[in-house]
Amino acid sequence: MTISHDTSGHAASPAPNPLPVDAARAIIRRAIEPVEMVERVALRAALDRVLAADVVSPIDVPAHDNAAMDGYAFDGAVLAQGLANGRAPLTLVVAGEARAGHPFERGCRAGECIRIMTGAPMPAGCDTVVPQEFVARTGQNVAFDAEQIARGANCRRAGEDLARGRAALAAGRIVRAADLGLLASLGVAEVAVRRRLRVAFFSTGDELRSVGETLDTGCVYDSNRYTLYSMLTRLNVEVLDLGVVRDKPDAIEAALRSAAASADVVLTSGGVSVGDADFTARMTATFGDVAFWQLAMRPGRPLAFGRLWPAGRGASERSALFFGLPGNPVAVMVTFYQIVREALVAMSGAITAGPLQFAAASSAPIKKRPGRTEFLRGVATRDAAGKWTVTLTRSQGSGVLSSMSEANCFIVLEHDQADVVAGAPVDVIPFEGLM
Repeated sequence: MTISHDTSGHAASPAPNPLPVDAARAIIRRAIEPVEMVERVALRAALDRVLAADVVSPIDVPAHDNAAMDGYAFDGAVLAQGLANGRAPLTLVVAGEARAGHPFERGCRAGECIRIMTGAPMPAGCDTVVPQEFVARTGQNVAFDAEQIARGANCRRAGEDLARGRAALAAGRIVRAADLGLLASLGVAEVAVRRRLRVAFFSTGDELRSVGETLDTGCVYDSNRYTLYSMLTRLNVEVLDLGVVRDKPDAIEAALRSAAASADVVLTSGGVSVGDADFTARMTATFGDVAFWQLAMRPGRPLAFGRLWPAGRGASERSALFFGLPGNPVAVMVTFYQIVREALVAMSGAITAGPLQFAAASSAPIKKRPGRTEFLRGVATRDAAGKWTVTLTRSQGSGVLSSMSEANCFIVLEHDQADVVAGAPVDVIPFEGLM
């Protein structure tokens, strides 16, 4: 990523107007370089990892023609004979039985059928299964109406689910529970995955105290490291928690350089607005590029993005992407899910469709000023008719972390959108599956 600089070597001053969210996302996408290192892991260690190569099926799935339900297998050619007899039932002799793991060894002869259970291999000479509830059995004979069944019915063909040599899972896929089952069904014991992304993070602020420390007057407990740790853990990245760094330029610079030397991405919370003690943005100018540090976004306006070189710009090829998140707890979570998460997923080498989004009717009017994207906390519900409605949580303050616990979705009001009237549709991103 290249950022314009002034002649002093420091990052150029940010544009006077905050950057629109879509423009910021585009800048970040251009800077992303997925991790390249590949490792092979056992199947049970592959959950939530990113496939580095296509997994090609070594077998047909299913491996053989088999019954889709309990019944009687036979040669469907005899159905024509039954149909020629009008309403007269078609009668076949039961010659044996086939169960899963216990096939009927010889072929099925003319006039015969084989009692078969779901999943059992189709005997030679059989291509159709009549469900057991369709037949009347008397001794070794079964009779049924030929009009009730079509040739080839209830028979799963070999390779119908997945043919040998076909890609079962594509590179870039995040392995989920169903994928593990699929891989196991193919006899695959291990897969090639990209190494886990390394993300280092720390909080800045003289007022912050860690859980377990004494809470002095004017101080607050640091919640941001706990939410960041949780959000990163859900993404299955390697997490490096560097603790709380005080508002001292030397300490912040040392922490940033150390983080950039050991991680692919560095996240900080606090220290990126325009306050007198906000050193983080200034420090990055000496050994990094800052693409932007203000977004037309609420909450989350003070958000910095760039790249850090731990040994100084040009001194080493080693670098890390940098996200300087706001200090307010809700703003940290919103900027992570709306800006950072997409970048981390892409850097992990994953190919995804992004979070689920749908429309819901706003239960009340919402004030909205055009010129910024807003991510509000909401509670979405669905009535008996299937209609979705969303209601704002009681507080929308960027410091009210309880609003995130109360909500089950984000309400997204786009950059150019104005006030929303009650009953109007708004875009909703549910937390389930995102967090």
